[in-house]
Amino acid sequence: MEPVIGIDLGTTNSEVAFIINGKPEVIKENDYGIVPSCVSLDTSNNIIVGRIAKNQAILYPQNTVLSIKRLMGTNEQIALNGQFYTPQEISAFILRELKERAERAIGQKISKAVITTPAYFTDAQRQATREAGEIAGLTVLRILNEPTAAALVYETGESESQRIMVYDLGGGTFDVSIVRIEDGVVEVLASTGDNHLGGDDFDYEIEKILIDHLKERFSVDITNQPSAMARVKQAAEQAKIELSSAPFAMIQEDFIAKRDSGADVHLSFELSRTEFEMAIDDYLQKTMESVNQALKDAAMLPSALDKIILVGGSTRIPAISEMLEKKFNKVPHQGIDPDLCVAMGAAIQAGREMGIESDTLLLDITPYTFGTSAFGELNGMLCRTLFVPLIKRNSKLPAIKSEAFGTMYDGQEQVEILVYQGEEPNALDNVEIGKFKFKLTPNLPEQSVIILKYELDINGILKIKAVEKDSGKEINGVIQNAFATIEEDRLNLSRSKIEKVWSSSSDQDDYQYGDGYEDDLALNRIGGKEKFESGDSNSGNIAAPSDLEILMNNARESMDKASDEDKNEIINLIEDIQDALAEGDISKAREIGQELEDIIFYIE
Repeated sequence: MEPVIGIDLGTTNSEVAFIINGKPEVIKENDYGIVPSCVSLDTSNNIIVGRIAKNQAILYPQNTVLSIKRLMGTNEQIALNGQFYTPQEISAFILRELKERAERAIGQKISKAVITTPAYFTDAQRQATREAGEIAGLTVLRILNEPTAAALVYETGESESQRIMVYDLGGGTFDVSIVRIEDGVVEVLASTGDNHLGGDDFDYEIEKILIDHLKERFSVDITNQPSAMARVKQAAEQAKIELSSAPFAMIQEDFIAKRDSGADVHLSFELSRTEFEMAIDDYLQKTMESVNQALKDAAMLPSALDKIILVGGSTRIPAISEMLEKKFNKVPHQGIDPDLCVAMGAAIQAGREMGIESDTLLLDITPYTFGTSAFGELNGMLCRTLFVPLIKRNSKLPAIKSEAFGTMYDGQEQVEILVYQGEEPNALDNVEIGKFKFKLTPNLPEQSVIILKYELDINGILKIKAVEKDSGKEINGVIQNAFATIEEDRLNLSRSKIEKVWSSSSDQDDYQYGDGYEDDLALNRIGGKEKFESGDSNSGNIAAPSDLEILMNNARESMDKASDEDKNEIINLIEDIQDALAEGDISKAREIGQELEDIIFYIE
């Protein structure tokens, strides 16, 4: 049978899994199975993905893209070495790496996948995810909600009826779902969440603390120094990880900046878990608002829950378990690795797509209401933009709903059908996700009936059809918003672009991840809005001798094993080598390279 893989395409980390000997297994390559969702350029301007790319973020922050998932479904453009990419194309690099990892493990070519998305992803974001898979050479058989995937894993082997809450907090998104498991049926009762809340935001709170400390202690502002900011971002992430198991984290970054006098500035700051929890408390309370909403939508009291499941690396923060235990008087479960749980669930669904028998029936829902706008009464007044829901939030998928509308006047020539997603009574307060025009039969009388049909499939993809009741004339809706499915010629262009860049890049390996969790570093926020841009690094056009190139790559790979002191020394030596090469002093570069080689020897 043709293999189908399950992929968790995460904000900070991604995983690929496959059914092996009847069980879902995350595919590992001398590592923990986790691939950082990071895309970068090496010094030869080749695309690199994963652990090596993340290690380069400190050295070449302007040539590194992280947390791209937060831009899915937007028109943002990302520049790498003068070439612009869409979020779908950057995500395709990550998916391509996961696809090839699976092919090496399985020993077969792979062209089909199940990919997970947050339950609260919009139609545009789901479309963008599907497009990323297609650009990467994958037919996406199913878009599966992340909490639903996690529930599938926990359902395996369970015979008792259960009502569970899946609390899914990752690097960039948050979802909460209420799920009923009974007689082999996994039924999602309610889902809600926030597409811009996660570990990246927690990192950012620590970054602000460190930036303020440097300003107050040394009168130094590093916000316009990309390399220093990249180091602070990584230090913030590491501190967050340490605080999950220790009451204090010591943050030290030597030679982080220079004063106006030229004196070196060394960052040394002790952060307590209490300070960290206070800094992120507003975010945690926002998650509880979603929890309460999900319970309300499911018409369920907290006491009715049998189990709380924690999913996503950020749930390792102790304050989250404590907060949930206090509210529900139940200890949350982390029996299955929260970093790998979603990918395993995707593999279970992928197994079904392959024809592997399963006793479980999956019933999912839509977290959003989909409707249109029409002339009607709102708050006692006539309104041209009354929101008319067709498929309501928490409807079972697939869902089909039709509604009748009338023309406004005699001889009306056409109607413009606007497609909205949201819950507000005024359509203008919701999100317009598309529109299309329907040319009517000439000379129709006023109040001629137009039937509008919405069909939402199990992947959360919306199809629309409008029909003139009397004539039978119809139009199938193609959502014409900028974020919808790209045309085939543009899709082929993206495939060709990715293929050309990918095939010219060197083979890559991922390296030891460790037993903790990591959320990648958020990019610089420009005017309160995240923006992903990259330019050429200072070393981008410098041709390093092959021996030095290999040495620097080995050094970057060894950074995972290095102490903080050695890591800083590696960074400084690589920068010194590049400076020497920029000055044309090969002898000096080799001399510094010897020092770098000595450090690597002792680390390994």
